[in-house]
Amino acid sequence: MEMKDFKELFPGLETERPVVIAGPCSVETEEQVLSTANELSRQGIRIFRGGIWKPRTSPGCFDGIGEKGLPWLKSVKEKTGMLISTEVANRTHVELALSAGLDMVWIGARTSTNPFAVQEIADAIEKSGKDMAVLVKNPVNPDLELWIGSLQRIYNAGVRRIGAIHRGFSTYGKHVYRNMPQWRIPIELQRRYPDLPLFCDPSHITGNKELIAAVSQQALDMNFTGLIIESHCCPESALSDKEQQVTPDRLKVILDSLILRDSSTTTESLALLRQQIDRINEELLELLAKRMRVSREIGQYKKEHHMPVVQPTRYNELMEQLVKTGEGMGLSGDFIRTILAAIHEESVKQQL
Repeated sequence: MEMKDFKELFPGLETERPVVIAGPCSVETEEQVLSTANELSRQGIRIFRGGIWKPRTSPGCFDGIGEKGLPWLKSVKEKTGMLISTEVANRTHVELALSAGLDMVWIGARTSTNPFAVQEIADAIEKSGKDMAVLVKNPVNPDLELWIGSLQRIYNAGVRRIGAIHRGFSTYGKHVYRNMPQWRIPIELQRRYPDLPLFCDPSHITGNKELIAAVSQQALDMNFTGLIIESHCCPESALSDKEQQVTPDRLKVILDSLILRDSSTTTESLALLRQQIDRINEELLELLAKRMRVSREIGQYKKEHHMPVVQPTRYNELMEQLVKTGEGMGLSGDFIRTILAAIHEESVKQQL
């Protein structure tokens, strides 16, 4: 996939990184939409988002105002000059969005999990022959290939103004974040497609307006293109996701607090440090290769003596011992467990 630079996502829009897309989780009333849009426009936000169709977990919840809200979005564009966008989940949504003159649509996390739905959207866009920017959220489950597959389906429909949205991944139980960031997945997406515009959705990652600034800063530190943040003129009365929406004034405070790193500046000292990292990486690979050679020898011994490959008691004891040792060296226990689990899994494969 050959993607366009993020500046080409929205021709005619003078913007620098970070690009900020903001607006309410759900379009509720014309007054709410225009009030929020006017405040955001005064803050310098140029792209307005508003959910028309809302895929909710449970029936009976407010699932969006529907087609009725499209003229309200058009009014935002006419009165503020902002570009307008909404989420689509099927062919009908796409057709209605195109007929309303929306500048951009995004495919939500539940929809991007379903290749049939994404293909239906792609076919509808291709059939229309219209040029529209399309952003694709990561699937609810942490599956990079499925995310890439959704992007490719849109790309194969002839769309070239494509971007991705990282909104975190669902997990069972209560956690600090509503959806776990699992940053390694969007980082790998960046590695494979360095020209793909990548946005962060801190509202859905955190589920908590108090954490939005911190997650936004993390995303910018990782060179994300921009942010898509839920903003409502009166969050406490919002019909959906009130806990994660901020007022336009609060959004300005958040954005003003962010630090944009200069990714183009590389000093001589940094180059030397990177050389050290490269050497250490090579040493790590050599050690891992050596460890797997020993694992194969252990596997052969176990076969000759009819011993089981996996010995849970030893593994658990070793894991706890190494975690304790690593934490004493200033490493994260979760990080150590993740690394050791991956090494153990590969060792088992080598012994079979």
